[in-house]
Amino acid sequence: MTRSGSRRFRQILLHAVLGPLALLWILPLWIMVVFATMPSNAIFSPNLNLIPGDRFMENFRELQAATGFTRTLLVSIVVATVSTALSVMLTSMAGWALVRYRFKGRAMVIALIFGTMTLPYFVVVIPQFIMVARDFGLSNTWFALIVPPLFNSLGVLFMRQSFSMMPHELFDAAQVEGVKEWQIFTRIALPLAKPTLAALSIILFLASWNNYLWPLLISNQPEMMTAPVALGTLIGFTRVSWGAIMAGAVLMTLPMIVVFIYLQRFFMSGITAGAVK
Repeated sequence: MTRSGSRRFRQILLHAVLGPLALLWILPLWIMVVFATMPSNAIFSPNLNLIPGDRFMENFRELQAATGFTRTLLVSIVVATVSTALSVMLTSMAGWALVRYRFKGRAMVIALIFGTMTLPYFVVVIPQFIMVARDFGLSNTWFALIVPPLFNSLGVLFMRQSFSMMPHELFDAAQVEGVKEWQIFTRIALPLAKPTLAALSIILFLASWNNYLWPLLISNQPEMMTAPVALGTLIGFTRVSWGAIMAGAVLMTLPMIVVFIYLQRFFMSGITAGAVK
């Protein structure tokens, strides 16, 4: 077998294995779409139906009447967008500082950042809630929704790895030419880190978009309710509006699929950036 024939055979074999796995991943999403178009009692029918129905608008109207879902979607978009932008900026600056500057205790700082990744979120969320809500009195505010979850240790290490792989001679040459440090960071380092920034932005946006526990704790007023919390209110003790929940889940999932497809090339480049050095 020739080299091209062997390569073609490996590609066919790879697609034969990954094709069913992709369908296995897509199937739950398709079932969610189908359930969003069915009444709640039909969702639990013993016969699984994979053909969409005609009740999506009825389920959406029920969702909108119960939660004001379009408003909660707008709140989620604002929170996720602002939080992602600020978190990417802060993690990039922290990663840059850990790469460019040699200071006493630098190894301890990196070790502490690694250590925070091992802490369960539930260990931090209660003291964080007490400080923000009781001590500062900032519950039901944009500040409380956006600022406390900003620190992301994974993002700091992600950007540190990206900056450490760049040629330091380039930065040193710019410094010799009289370019200021912040200009080196914004005009040279950040453009070179675009794939990593895109991948990190997707990860952080997803984390903020799907965050349920913190918005549930810190905001109890309808005008500050995010979309995941709004869907949670449809689960009651005596009645669960499954059709409305599925409709809301579809509306929350579609934008992220579109964003990921659009940024897929940058996402894969950023994820694999540290594979070869």
